[in-house]
Amino acid sequence: MIIIPIKEGENIERALKKFKRKFEKTGAMRELRSRQAFTKPSVINRDMVKKAIYIENLQRDME
Repeated sequence: MIIIPIKEGENIERALKKFKRKFEKTGAMRELRSRQAFTKPSVINRDMVKKAIYIENLQRDME
């Protein structure tokens, strides 16, 4: 459970912003979306390899 302490007289908009930021950091929505459909382990591994190649190419270009 996410708890956001609110000081007296604090704006509700600021408290909502804090809540949204904390909620994003937990990764709950990302996990929910990933669980909606099953992805095979081979597809996950393929995506990880593609991402690693992409990052390696970016780093090589920066040098």
